[in-house]
Amino acid sequence: MHDKDIAILRQLAANGRISLNDLGDAVGLSPTPTARRVKQLEAAGVITGYYASLDETALGFPVSVFVSVRLDKQIDEALALFEEAVARLPEVVDCWLMTGNRDYLMRVATRDLADFERFLTHRLTKIRGVASIESSIPLRRVKATPARIP
Repeated sequence: MHDKDIAILRQLAANGRISLNDLGDAVGLSPTPTARRVKQLEAAGVITGYYASLDETALGFPVSVFVSVRLDKQIDEALALFEEAVARLPEVVDCWLMTGNRDYLMRVATRDLADFERFLTHRLTKIRGVASIESSIPLRRVKATPARIP
C-alpha cells in the first residue's frame, strides 16, 4: 500500500467526516487524486464504510459483558443456527467465531446487571445448541481503535 493511501486511512480513521479538500491538504494531494485514492480504497474493500462512533453509556447501555459460548456440536448447521439467532439479539454488539475451548466470544451491552441477567436467562440460554456460557465483566476500556493501520 502506498504511503499516501496509509496517510488517507489515518486521516479518515481520525475524522470520517473530513472533506476531500481538507483530506487532500492533510496528505499533500489535490482533491481529484485524493478522491480517486479514496474510491480505490473503497473498491478494494480496505474502506468498508463510514459511521459515527457512539457512546453506549450516553445511549443508556453502560454495562458491557464479554460472553464466551460453547455449543454442543460444532457442525455447520449448529454454527449457522447460533449465528442467525445472535444476529437478531440487539444486546449483542460484537460476536466472533473463535478457536480454542470456546466457540464464540461476544460483547453484550445492557442497561444494568439485571438487564444482562434477563438477556442471559431469557434469550441466550434459549438458543438451541448452547452447551455452556461464561461471562466476564470488564472494569474499564484501556485502548480502543477503529482499525490497525500500517
